[in-house]
Amino acid sequence: MSRAAGAEEDGQPLHVASRLHAFNRFELKYLVPVEQAAEIRDELGERMDRDLNSPVGGYGVWSLYYDTPQLRFYWEKIEGLKFRRKLRIRHYGDLDGVTDESPVCVEIKQRVNRVTQKRRITLPYGVARRLCDGREMVDHSAKESAFIQEVLDLIVRLNLQPTAITGYQREALVGRNADTGLRVTFDRRVRGRDRDLHFGTPTPENRFTIPPHMSVMEIKVNERTPHWITDLTARRNLNLVRISKYVQSVEAFGLAPRSVFHINEADFPPPSPVEQQSHTLLKAGAQ
Repeated sequence: MSRAAGAEEDGQPLHVASRLHAFNRFELKYLVPVEQAAEIRDELGERMDRDLNSPVGGYGVWSLYYDTPQLRFYWEKIEGLKFRRKLRIRHYGDLDGVTDESPVCVEIKQRVNRVTQKRRITLPYGVARRLCDGREMVDHSAKESAFIQEVLDLIVRLNLQPTAITGYQREALVGRNADTGLRVTFDRRVRGRDRDLHFGTPTPENRFTIPPHMSVMEIKVNERTPHWITDLTARRNLNLVRISKYVQSVEAFGLAPRSVFHINEADFPPPSPVEQQSHTLLKAGAQ
Protein backbone atom coordinates (compact mmCIF):
# COMPACT_ATOMS: atom_id res chain seq x y z
CA MET A 1 0.00 0.00 0.00
CA SER A 2 1.34 3.45 -0.87
CA ARG A 3 1.95 6.07 1.79
CA ALA A 4 -0.69 8.27 0.18
CA ALA A 5 -3.24 5.47 0.26
CA GLY A 6 -2.51 4.86 3.93
CA ALA A 7 -3.05 8.53 4.68
CA GLU A 8 -6.37 8.51 2.84
CA GLU A 9 -7.56 5.48 4.81
CA ASP A 10 -6.65 7.24 8.06
CA GLY A 11 -8.92 10.08 7.04
CA GLN A 12 -6.04 12.57 7.18
CA PRO A 13 -5.14 15.14 4.51
CA LEU A 14 -2.33 13.87 2.31
CA HIS A 15 -0.07 16.78 3.22
CA VAL A 16 -0.16 15.96 6.97
CA ALA A 17 2.89 13.91 8.00
CA SER A 18 2.42 11.17 10.57
CA ARG A 19 3.51 12.13 14.09
CA LEU A 20 4.35 8.49 14.80
CA HIS A 21 7.87 7.14 14.31
CA ALA A 22 9.48 3.77 15.06
CA PHE A 23 12.88 2.16 14.47
CA ASN A 24 15.09 -0.73 15.63
CA ARG A 25 18.88 -0.80 15.97
CA PHE A 26 21.90 -2.04 17.86
CA GLU A 27 23.71 0.38 20.20
CA LEU A 28 27.33 0.23 21.38
CA LYS A 29 28.43 2.66 24.11
CA TYR A 30 31.86 3.93 25.13
CA LEU A 31 33.02 6.39 27.76
CA VAL A 32 35.82 8.62 26.45
CA PRO A 33 37.48 11.86 27.54
CA VAL A 34 35.98 14.93 25.85
CA GLU A 35 39.22 15.77 24.03
CA GLN A 36 39.58 12.24 22.68
CA ALA A 37 35.93 12.32 21.63
CA ALA A 38 36.66 15.44 19.58
CA GLU A 39 39.55 13.65 17.85
CA ILE A 40 37.38 10.62 17.09
CA ARG A 41 34.63 12.88 15.77
CA ASP A 42 37.10 14.58 13.42
CA GLU A 43 38.40 11.20 12.22
CA LEU A 44 34.88 9.92 11.65
CA GLY A 45 34.17 13.09 9.69
CA GLU A 46 36.36 11.75 6.90
CA ARG A 47 33.84 8.96 6.23
CA MET A 48 30.63 10.31 7.74
CA ASP A 49 28.50 13.45 7.46
CA ARG A 50 27.27 15.73 10.19
CA ASP A 51 23.61 15.15 10.95
CA LEU A 52 21.64 17.97 9.31
CA ASN A 53 19.91 18.57 12.67
CA SER A 54 23.23 18.76 14.54
CA PRO A 55 24.77 22.26 14.39
CA VAL A 56 28.42 22.92 15.20
CA GLY A 57 28.70 22.46 18.97
CA GLY A 58 25.72 20.12 19.07
CA TYR A 59 22.20 20.46 20.41
CA GLY A 60 20.51 19.91 23.74
CA VAL A 61 18.63 16.70 24.54
CA TRP A 62 16.41 16.64 27.62
CA SER A 63 14.42 13.63 28.82
CA LEU A 64 11.84 13.27 31.58
CA TYR A 65 11.75 9.62 32.69
CA TYR A 66 8.74 7.91 34.23
CA ASP A 67 8.99 4.94 36.58
CA THR A 68 6.99 3.09 39.22
CA PRO A 69 7.26 4.06 42.90
CA GLN A 70 9.44 0.94 43.31
CA LEU A 71 11.62 1.94 40.30
CA ARG A 72 10.67 -1.10 38.26
CA PHE A 73 12.28 0.14 35.03
CA TYR A 74 15.50 0.99 36.87
CA TRP A 75 15.75 -2.49 38.40
CA GLU A 76 14.98 -4.19 35.09
CA LYS A 77 17.99 -2.41 33.62
CA ILE A 78 20.22 -3.32 36.57
CA GLU A 79 19.18 -6.96 36.40
CA GLY A 80 19.75 -7.04 32.65
CA LEU A 81 16.36 -8.45 31.69
CA LYS A 82 16.22 -9.58 28.06
CA PHE A 83 13.01 -7.62 27.57
CA ARG A 84 12.65 -4.29 29.26
CA ARG A 85 11.26 -0.88 28.45
CA LYS A 86 10.90 2.64 29.76
CA LEU A 87 8.75 5.67 29.09
CA ARG A 88 10.01 9.21 28.66
CA ILE A 89 9.15 12.63 27.28
CA ARG A 90 12.02 14.06 25.24
CA HIS A 91 12.73 17.64 24.15
CA TYR A 92 15.38 18.60 21.61
CA GLY A 93 17.07 21.99 22.00
CA ASP A 94 17.46 24.48 24.81
CA LEU A 95 14.91 24.60 27.62
CA ASP A 96 14.72 28.39 27.58
CA GLY A 97 11.28 29.39 26.47
CA VAL A 98 9.69 25.93 26.62
CA THR A 99 5.91 26.31 26.66
CA ASP A 100 2.91 24.01 26.45
CA GLU A 101 3.08 24.45 22.67
CA SER A 102 6.70 23.33 22.33
CA PRO A 103 7.03 20.03 20.40
CA VAL A 104 8.24 17.02 22.41
CA CYS A 105 8.36 13.28 21.84
CA VAL A 106 6.52 10.79 24.03
CA GLU A 107 8.67 7.71 23.62
CA ILE A 108 8.69 4.07 24.63
CA LYS A 109 12.22 2.70 24.46
CA GLN A 110 12.52 -1.04 24.86
CA ARG A 111 15.21 -3.65 24.64
CA VAL A 112 14.55 -7.08 23.12
CA ASN A 113 17.67 -9.19 23.61
CA ARG A 114 20.38 -7.03 21.99
CA VAL A 115 18.08 -4.92 19.81
CA THR A 116 16.95 -1.46 20.91
CA GLN A 117 13.50 -0.48 19.71
CA LYS A 118 12.06 3.01 19.90
CA ARG A 119 8.51 4.14 19.20
CA ARG A 120 7.47 7.70 19.70
CA ILE A 121 4.92 10.33 18.84
CA THR A 122 5.45 14.09 18.57
CA LEU A 123 3.02 16.15 20.62
CA PRO A 124 2.82 19.65 22.11
CA TYR A 125 4.39 19.60 25.57
CA GLY A 126 1.11 20.47 27.31
CA VAL A 127 -0.68 17.60 25.55
CA ALA A 128 2.15 15.20 26.41
CA ARG A 129 1.85 16.13 30.10
CA ARG A 130 -1.92 15.67 30.00
CA LEU A 131 -1.34 12.18 28.62
CA CYS A 132 1.50 11.14 30.93
CA ASP A 133 0.79 13.11 34.11
CA GLY A 134 -2.96 13.71 33.86
CA ARG A 135 -3.54 10.18 32.47
CA GLU A 136 -5.99 11.63 29.96
CA MET A 137 -6.82 10.31 26.52
CA VAL A 138 -5.69 12.98 24.04
CA ASP A 139 -6.72 13.62 20.46
CA HIS A 140 -5.02 11.33 17.97
CA SER A 141 -5.44 9.76 14.56
CA ALA A 142 -6.42 6.15 13.87
CA LYS A 143 -2.81 5.34 13.01
CA GLU A 144 -1.64 6.68 16.38
CA SER A 145 -4.31 4.96 18.46
CA ALA A 146 -2.44 1.75 19.36
CA PHE A 147 0.61 3.66 20.60
CA ILE A 148 -1.41 6.18 22.62
CA GLN A 149 -3.37 3.33 24.20
CA GLU A 150 -0.14 1.50 25.09
CA VAL A 151 1.31 4.62 26.75
CA LEU A 152 -1.85 5.20 28.75
CA ASP A 153 -2.05 1.53 29.75
CA LEU A 154 1.55 1.56 31.02
CA ILE A 155 0.99 4.73 33.04
CA VAL A 156 -2.26 3.62 34.66
CA ARG A 157 -1.47 -0.08 35.15
CA LEU A 158 2.02 0.48 36.61
CA ASN A 159 1.21 3.80 38.34
CA LEU A 160 4.09 5.54 36.55
CA GLN A 161 5.21 8.94 37.79
CA PRO A 162 7.87 11.49 36.83
CA THR A 163 11.15 10.32 38.39
CA ALA A 164 14.20 12.09 36.92
CA ILE A 165 15.30 14.45 34.18
CA THR A 166 18.52 14.01 32.22
CA GLY A 167 20.13 16.46 29.83
CA TYR A 168 23.24 16.67 27.69
CA GLN A 169 24.77 18.30 24.63
CA ARG A 170 24.83 15.99 21.61
CA GLU A 171 26.78 16.00 18.36
CA ALA A 172 25.70 13.48 15.74
CA LEU A 173 27.22 12.02 12.59
CA VAL A 174 25.48 9.85 10.00
CA GLY A 175 26.92 7.32 7.56
CA ARG A 176 27.13 7.86 3.85
CA ASN A 177 26.95 5.57 0.82
CA ALA A 178 27.08 1.94 2.02
CA ASP A 179 26.91 3.06 5.67
CA THR A 180 23.58 4.89 5.53
CA GLY A 181 22.28 2.92 8.54
CA LEU A 182 25.19 4.10 10.71
CA ARG A 183 24.86 6.86 13.30
CA VAL A 184 27.45 7.96 15.89
CA THR A 185 26.65 10.40 18.68
CA PHE A 186 28.80 12.15 21.27
CA ASP A 187 27.05 13.29 24.45
CA ARG A 188 28.87 15.64 26.84
CA ARG A 189 27.94 17.66 29.91
CA VAL A 190 25.60 14.87 31.05
CA ARG A 191 23.55 16.17 33.96
CA GLY A 192 20.19 15.77 35.58
CA ARG A 193 17.90 16.32 38.55
CA ASP A 194 15.35 14.48 40.67
CA ARG A 195 13.09 17.43 41.47
CA ASP A 196 11.40 20.33 39.64
CA LEU A 197 10.45 17.78 37.00
CA HIS A 198 9.18 20.24 34.43
CA PHE A 199 11.10 21.36 31.34
CA GLY A 200 9.98 24.94 31.94
CA THR A 201 11.40 25.27 35.47
CA PRO A 202 13.10 28.72 35.53
CA THR A 203 16.18 27.89 37.64
CA PRO A 204 16.54 24.11 37.81
CA GLU A 205 19.11 22.54 40.13
CA ASN A 206 20.92 20.28 37.67
CA ARG A 207 24.04 18.36 38.68
CA PHE A 208 26.57 16.50 36.59
CA THR A 209 25.79 12.78 36.73
CA ILE A 210 28.83 11.81 34.63
CA PRO A 211 32.16 13.62 35.12
CA PRO A 212 32.07 16.72 32.90
CA HIS A 213 35.41 15.89 31.28
CA MET A 214 33.97 12.59 30.00
CA SER A 215 31.77 12.02 26.95
CA VAL A 216 29.42 9.15 26.08
CA MET A 217 30.03 7.90 22.55
CA GLU A 218 27.33 5.70 20.99
CA ILE A 219 27.60 3.73 17.77
CA LYS A 220 24.16 2.90 16.39
CA VAL A 221 23.66 0.51 13.49
CA ASN A 222 20.68 -1.19 11.87
CA GLU A 223 22.50 -4.48 11.38
CA ARG A 224 26.27 -4.96 11.33
CA THR A 225 28.93 -2.53 12.55
CA PRO A 226 31.21 -1.49 9.65
CA HIS A 227 34.67 -3.05 9.91
CA TRP A 228 36.40 0.32 9.78
CA ILE A 229 34.45 1.44 12.89
CA THR A 230 35.54 -1.74 14.69
CA ASP A 231 39.14 -1.04 13.68
CA LEU A 232 38.88 2.52 15.00
CA THR A 233 37.61 1.44 18.43
CA ALA A 234 40.33 -1.22 18.68
CA ARG A 235 43.09 1.16 17.61
CA ARG A 236 41.99 3.71 20.23
CA ASN A 237 41.58 1.05 22.94
CA LEU A 238 37.93 1.89 23.51
CA ASN A 239 36.08 -0.48 25.82
CA LEU A 240 32.35 -1.12 25.72
CA VAL A 241 30.52 0.11 28.81
CA ARG A 242 27.08 -0.67 30.14
CA ILE A 243 25.87 2.79 30.93
CA SER A 244 22.42 4.35 31.21
CA LYS A 245 21.93 8.07 31.74
CA TYR A 246 18.68 7.36 33.58
CA VAL A 247 20.32 4.79 35.87
CA GLN A 248 23.20 7.20 36.48
CA SER A 249 20.75 9.90 37.58
CA VAL A 250 18.75 7.57 39.84
CA GLU A 251 21.93 6.53 41.65
CA ALA A 252 23.56 9.96 41.66
CA PHE A 253 20.61 11.41 43.58
CA GLY A 254 20.36 8.52 46.03
CA LEU A 255 17.06 7.16 44.75
CA ALA A 256 18.70 3.70 44.71
CA PRO A 257 22.04 2.29 45.94
CA ARG A 258 24.94 2.69 43.53
CA SER A 259 25.30 -0.41 41.37
CA VAL A 260 28.40 -1.99 39.83
CA PHE A 261 27.53 -0.11 36.64
CA HIS A 262 27.71 3.32 38.26
CA ILE A 263 30.29 5.69 36.79
CA ASN A 264 32.26 7.02 39.74
CA GLU A 265 34.17 10.25 39.27
CA ALA A 266 37.08 8.83 41.29
CA ASP A 267 37.57 6.19 38.58
CA PHE A 268 37.80 8.86 35.88
CA PRO A 269 39.88 11.72 37.32
CA PRO A 270 40.29 14.79 35.11
CA PRO A 271 43.68 15.13 33.39
CA SER A 272 46.36 17.03 35.30
CA PRO A 273 47.72 20.27 33.79
CA VAL A 274 50.90 18.40 32.78
CA GLU A 275 48.92 15.65 31.05
CA GLN A 276 46.75 18.27 29.37
CA GLN A 277 49.77 20.14 28.03
CA SER A 278 51.44 16.92 26.85
CA HIS A 279 48.29 15.85 25.02
CA THR A 280 48.03 19.25 23.31
CA LEU A 281 51.67 19.07 22.16
CA LEU A 282 51.27 15.53 20.82
CA LYS A 283 48.13 16.52 18.94
CA ALA A 284 49.85 19.56 17.45
CA GLY A 285 52.81 17.41 16.40
CA ALA A 286 50.54 14.87 14.74
CA GLN A 287 48.83 17.61 12.78
